[in-house]
Amino acid sequence: MATSEGLEDTLPTATATLRVRMSALDAHYGGNLVDGARMLALFGDVATELLIRLDGDEGRFASYDSVEFLAPVFAGDYIEATGRVVMIGRTSRRMEFEARKVIAARPEIGESAADVLDPPVIVCRASGTCVTPKAKKRK
Repeated sequence: MATSEGLEDTLPTATATLRVRMSALDAHYGGNLVDGARMLALFGDVATELLIRLDGDEGRFASYDSVEFLAPVFAGDYIEATGRVVMIGRTSRRMEFEARKVIAARPEIGESAADVLDPPVIVCRASGTCVTPKAKKRK
């Protein structure tokens, strides 16, 4: 079993990142606030990519053991979701995730106004375990 120490040196595909614009369809609450579950959906997509890269199969997300919603996300914001494998078992992969707001919509200035955030704002962190059944592994 490998740990996070030195893992990225031995597994160059042990990280993945997606960048997505939150649309009006993602807004679930008043004021164009996006539901926190949307961040978890992004983490699921990142986990799927990691499993495909590591095992050649989409595997399954078994459980989250920690989820923290740290800042609001609104329609028009750009979110960068990153995940990394921190531990590998026989069929399980422990992963850590972080979602950052890299561009913020600024509707109070104008309907198409937005700002690049430097530094980005961390909006959500999570960790969990994914499993690829042994019979499904192709790598």
